Amino acid sequence: MGKIRPDVPDAELAVLKALWDRGPATIREIADMLYPGGDVAHYATVQKLLERLQGRRYVSRRRNGNVNVFAARVARDDLIRRRLRDTADKLCEGSMTPLLTQLVEARGLSADELAELRAMIDRLEKGGSSR
Repeated sequence: MGKIRPDVPDAELAVLKALWDRGPATIREIADMLYPGGDVAHYATVQKLLERLQGRRYVSRRRNGNVNVFAARVARDDLIRRRLRDTADKLCEGSMTPLLTQLVEARGLSADELAELRAMIDRLEKGGSSR
């Protein structure tokens, strides 16, 4: 797969979120998730968004009978990682520290989140993976 741009407009991101949450789906199924009780215009909007996402290789399409079934080609974690790296490059000369500091301080962390963060730091210090 080629390089994927990290920026995804909000409308396209909503389609990706639907695919991440539900798994592979038809245009109708995605439209019903995003626009309950929607009309033909909503269906056409989702179709156009899927075409854009497919063109940029964020989603794949396969034929199942007479319908197209779409699936996310990029994992949520991969997109998060790309977007954070892009933000760090643009705002912090590539350093993740100011970005991470702001994320943690702005939101605060629960006891469980702090424990998870400490465990991840311990794994990284021991040379393990953060995942």
